[in-house]
Amino acid sequence: MSAAALSKYLRVANIGMQNTFVYRWNFLARASFGIVPLVGTVFIWRAIFGSREDTVAGYDFATMVFYFLCVMLVENLVSPAEDDWQIAAEIREGQISALLIKPMNHLLYRTGLFLSARVVYAMVTLPIVGLLFWWYREYVQLPSDPVTWVLAGVSVAMAAFIQFFIAYALAMMAFWVLEISTLVFIFYSFEYFLSGHMFPVDVMPQWLQDTIRWLPFPYELYFPVAVFLERVKGEALWSGLAIQAAWVLLMALLCRWLWRRGVQRYEAVGG
Repeated sequence: MSAAALSKYLRVANIGMQNTFVYRWNFLARASFGIVPLVGTVFIWRAIFGSREDTVAGYDFATMVFYFLCVMLVENLVSPAEDDWQIAAEIREGQISALLIKPMNHLLYRTGLFLSARVVYAMVTLPIVGLLFWWYREYVQLPSDPVTWVLAGVSVAMAAFIQFFIAYALAMMAFWVLEISTLVFIFYSFEYFLSGHMFPVDVMPQWLQDTIRWLPFPYELYFPVAVFLERVKGEALWSGLAIQAAWVLLMALLCRWLWRRGVQRYEAVGG
């Protein structure tokens, strides 16, 4: 990418940050009320463990609490904020026409907006998350190996791109169907269950873990957290990072293909 093209998309990201910052109080309110499910989850797992000495699939109570703290942190950093609905609305309402005549890659354009929104959202919500980490500080178990921090950061970045590319691909369905809400609901139901949001993936039966490790879902939340908690090591760590990187590449290629096919159909219908 040339310097001029890079500068163009950086300007897009800058404009996106300015537009997103308008909703900072909405983000703050959402993050504040997001504390409630976490507190409820802590109470549920406290009842499941019975005592602080019990373990479930290698997790003690402190590790489980720290796991869900990390899930909340990663979710705030990587989850798209209605990108799929916005893109689908642009397609359905014909607003995409204004972008088709501009010398701009739509996927890179939306990626710039996504990253800028994540930066603003993180700036607003991280103080709330930091407060929660302080409140539950007795359960915080930070890794001592600097390499773990680096690998966890890389995994979090790839998780963000996987989630965005999935949202973008779902939005592309608006070229073929009038309303994508059913598709989004079905897909996100599987995602919520298999991404580690409800419980760690490694508490599932082994046959199910062996199956879903090839799907993108665990790499959206569970895997980055597991890396940070040092629950995946050695060959499992490197193979997991390789699978995660493969899903980033595969989803990016799928998004480009869907966009090209969708634009051809859009032009055919719209004249």
